[in-house]
Amino acid sequence: MLKFISFGSGSSGNCYFLYTEKDGLLIDVGIGIRTLKKHFRDFGLTLPQIHRVLITHDHADHIKSVGSINHDFHLPVYATATVHQGIDRNYCVTRKVNIADRHILTPGETVQLGDFTVTPFTVPHDSSDNVGYFIEASGTNFCLITDAGTVTEEMAQYISKAYYLVIEANHDVEMLQQGPYPEHLKVRIVSGTGHLNNKACAEAIAQNMNEHLRHVWLCHLSEENNHPELARKTIESVLRSYGIAVGKDLQLEVLKRTVPTGIFDLAE
Repeated sequence: MLKFISFGSGSSGNCYFLYTEKDGLLIDVGIGIRTLKKHFRDFGLTLPQIHRVLITHDHADHIKSVGSINHDFHLPVYATATVHQGIDRNYCVTRKVNIADRHILTPGETVQLGDFTVTPFTVPHDSSDNVGYFIEASGTNFCLITDAGTVTEEMAQYISKAYYLVIEANHDVEMLQQGPYPEHLKVRIVSGTGHLNNKACAEAIAQNMNEHLRHVWLCHLSEENNHPELARKTIESVLRSYGIAVGKDLQLEVLKRTVPTGIFDLAE
């Protein structure tokens, strides 16, 4: 069975783990290695269960420890060529990924990585490059979309196929507008290469979900411009307006910024 854990989701650090009995994928490494080791011990897991690392984009909260985990465990790192270049330029990554361990992904091209069939797809964001991942394994699938300025037709196509979906609900527009951020940062966040707000997230789910969608996790919530309960209620309300009942038609949960989730079993 495919299993999923979030070890952190937000500007403090993002890191997700998908694994089967024999294989494991770490998606983004934006938390410290010591913290990651502790989390693995707490769940009765070991870091050698990670066989590969996937990177979405080259902002520090997603790549801070990618060089360290690569060097310490000789893990191959998969990202687009532009993201690999961005990692090299990012001063927050003090240990760079070994050249021999760098593997290039191309958006729209599917690759087989052990137990996982992985398709990266383009997600608009103001990083060097950014991709979401559609991952198939153990008779089911999992889709992750984070740091998205808007929802494109391509993204909608992958949402429409997802059984399990992690999607950004970064901010409440009103909280952002009335909050303390400087105007240039507010403009950046609401732009087409910024971050997805609660209502836009909800519309993306409601307009594109299929009958097989079982569980949605809201990721990358802003600490200053959102609140977990507000995000959840907003998404629930929009889904209800489409005739979709949370708890009946799908499960909805908010991923915490710095606290791991439990282990989710992603059934077929």
